Amino acid sequence: MKVTRALISVWDKTGVEEFARFLQDRGVEILSTGGTAKLLCDKGIAVKNVDSHTGHPEIMDGRVKTLHPKIHGGILAIRDNLTHREDMRNNGIVPIDLVAVNLYPFKDTVAKPDCTLAEAIENIDIGGPAMIRSAAKNHSFTAIAVDPSDYKKIMEEIEKTDGVSQKTRNDLAVKAYSHTADYDSQIHKYLALKYSESVCQNS
Repeated sequence: MKVTRALISVWDKTGVEEFARFLQDRGVEILSTGGTAKLLCDKGIAVKNVDSHTGHPEIMDGRVKTLHPKIHGGILAIRDNLTHREDMRNNGIVPIDLVAVNLYPFKDTVAKPDCTLAEAIENIDIGGPAMIRSAAKNHSFTAIAVDPSDYKKIMEEIEKTDGVSQKTRNDLAVKAYSHTADYDSQIHKYLALKYSESVCQNS
């Protein structure tokens, strides 16, 4: 699986500059968002903002940013499926071969003494988990990196073959689902506790 386009949007920025520079040096187009895009641009790495890629600005205070067919279609397309390829052509969708996304720990958000329920809910990430799950689902064609410690392995494989092996994509997908499961578990624990407290207070 040759890597020609990558989407990088990470909370944990460990090693992301080296990783992105490596990809850029090999002609990989880099899509990015927010703080990650700013960091990479400040380091002289060429990135294309997601809103420029989709042709649609982020809306609703950033709640809707990466939830777009040009993002998820690019990640989820089955590359040897003729219908998918036709849909890509008809909708201006290009493949995204590598996704590097990791999530800010929700438990750290709610651990802040002044964090309100409304603030906690506003900090529930939607686009990040959606991209992770899309890439993990389509790991036959797309590599997903949620752990910076995996960058080295990915770079080694790309250096040797221009792509990421199926074995590595399989392993990365398993880790990705663990990452989103842990994230959802943190949210579940917080909301279950908050709403059980609310019931007790109102009874």
